[in-house]
Amino acid sequence: MNTIDVIIPTYKPGKELTALIRALYKQEVPVRNVRIINTDEEYFDPALVKPFGRKVIVKHIPQSEFDHGYARDLGAKSSRADFLLFMTQDAKVVNAKLTKYLTAPLKTDPDIAAAYARQIPTKDCNLTERLTRNFNYPAQERIKSSEDLEDLGVKTYFCSNVCAVYRRDVYKKLGGFEHGAIFNEDMVFAAKVVNAGYRIAYEPQAMVMHSHNYSLMQYFRRSFDMAVSQTEHPEVFAAVSSEKEGASMVKTVSKQMLHRGRIFSFLFFFASCVAKYAGYFLGKRYKKLPKKLVRFCTASNWWFSRQENTDRN
Repeated sequence: MNTIDVIIPTYKPGKELTALIRALYKQEVPVRNVRIINTDEEYFDPALVKPFGRKVIVKHIPQSEFDHGYARDLGAKSSRADFLLFMTQDAKVVNAKLTKYLTAPLKTDPDIAAAYARQIPTKDCNLTERLTRNFNYPAQERIKSSEDLEDLGVKTYFCSNVCAVYRRDVYKKLGGFEHGAIFNEDMVFAAKVVNAGYRIAYEPQAMVMHSHNYSLMQYFRRSFDMAVSQTEHPEVFAAVSSEKEGASMVKTVSKQMLHRGRIFSFLFFFASCVAKYAGYFLGKRYKKLPKKLVRFCTASNWWFSRQENTDRN
């Protein structure tokens, strides 16, 4: 029997968490436990998980201990399930077939160590977010391996923890998610998976609803943090191209917007691309920037505070 545990890091969760857990327990292929790794107990309402009894296990950590890799790894290490399904609290399950489709590649091919779901945009998201989601999460399935590095570049390592499942034995064998991660813990681990000879499946029949209407500053700061994470892991990102996939996305989305005559949407999309590139450019060089500028650029001040404390000690 292939058991599944779901691991969800949370911070100030609301009723969307209850809805997510309820949808997970209605799956055709059932989950065993949902493990919540919550940051700051004072912001967590136990009533959100009370309807599920002992099926939901909650562990609280202080904000001083949080990072994207450590929180998820806590959940992974407490599980003995065959498969580890990582999700975020704002992901919405579309139907009862999510776990069925997502785990199918891992059940049929022992060389596939991870699979991630298609993210479809929410009804209220803007055109920029809708088209970029469609580009990054197309309707066609794909199995990725080291043989795709020349063609896909960094996209070979793409495996989003918004909704992704991993073989627990391979996760443990490869050391799990990196602790101290500012961002990108999923891609860093996916690189380990690919470089160890395993493969990653993109399964578009497994769907979750997930999107954001970011401001230009939010785009800038996310790209800054993305670049910082890549700079912290040159062993993963230095040898693969990130620009090729980005250029392809810009070209595709621009054509779609102009074809529809959405000039104002195109102008915002163009501005968002400029913001992303500026953030990425500065993030790649963050070690040379003044501390005040770094603090302005990042969305993760907690990470830089921790780095400074470590350096002082």
